Amino acid sequence: MAVYKRTYRIYSGPRTVPWSRFFVLTRYSYSRLFQSRFLVLFLAACLFYPVACLAFIYFSHNEQLLALLSLGNARLPAIDGKFFYTFCRIQGIFAYLVTAVVGPSLVSPDLANGALPLYFSRPFSRTEYVLGKLTTLALLLSLITWIPGLVLYGAQAGLAGWDWTKTNLWLGGAIFAAMILWITVLSLLALALSAWVKWKIAAGALMLAVLFAGTGFGAVINNVLRTHYGALISLNQVVYTIWGELFRYDWGAQLTLTEAWAVLVLMSGLCLWLLARRVRPFEVVK
Repeated sequence: MAVYKRTYRIYSGPRTVPWSRFFVLTRYSYSRLFQSRFLVLFLAACLFYPVACLAFIYFSHNEQLLALLSLGNARLPAIDGKFFYTFCRIQGIFAYLVTAVVGPSLVSPDLANGALPLYFSRPFSRTEYVLGKLTTLALLLSLITWIPGLVLYGAQAGLAGWDWTKTNLWLGGAIFAAMILWITVLSLLALALSAWVKWKIAAGALMLAVLFAGTGFGAVINNVLRTHYGALISLNQVVYTIWGELFRYDWGAQLTLTEAWAVLVLMSGLCLWLLARRVRPFEVVK
C-alpha cells in the first residue's frame, strides 16, 4: 500500500514464544519431508529389527512356547549389554542411511536459492536456524534409535522382573546416551556437508563416504603401517569404542576411550566451525 495513506499498522497478532521459535523450521521441514513416500516406507523398514527384537524378548520369556517348540533347555542369547550394543550398531547404520537421505536437503536449498537473508531479516538468529534444522534430524532419528531401544529395555524389565531391572538399571541410561551421542554427531556432520555442498546428491554421497570410505582407508592404514591409528579416521571405530564402554562390552576396540572422545570433540567442533562460516545473513561474492 502507499505510504502516504498511513493506513498501515504494526502486527498485533499472536507471536511465537522466543525460546521455541526454532521449532517453526522443524515443523515446515516435516511438512515437506513426509510428502515423500520413499522416506515414510524407509522409516517403517528401519523398525523391522526392533520389532524382531521385541518378539525375541517375549519369546525368550514364554516358557509354554519354548516347551511347545522343544526349546525349553536351549541356551538362548542373553539379553544384556551385548544384546543392546548389537541393537545400537544395527539401528545406528539405519540412522546413518536416513541422515544421508534427509540431511542434504536441510540447508543446501536455502543457500542455493539465497533464502538465508529472508530468515535473518526476521527476529531469528543463526543459532536458532541451526538448532531448528538439527532438531528436524534429531526427532526423526529418535524414532528409530533410542525410543525403540527404551521400549525394548522396558519390555525386558517388565518380563524379567525387579531383580533383573535392579541389576541392569544402567542399561537404560546407556541406550539413551549412546543413541543421543550418535544422533548429535550425525546431525552436525549432515548440516555441515549440506551447508558446503549445494548439490544434494553430492552431499548425500559424501555423507556415505565418511562412514564407508573412512572405515576402508583406516583398515588399509592399519595393515600397511602396522598401527592402530588408522581407526582414528573411521567414524564407526570411534563411536563403537565409546559404546563398548557404555554397555560394558569388550568388542575388541583398537582405540582408547580418550582417543575416541578426542576425535568426536574435534569433529564436532570442525562441523560447528563450518556451519558458522556458511550460515550467514549475507554472502560476499568476490
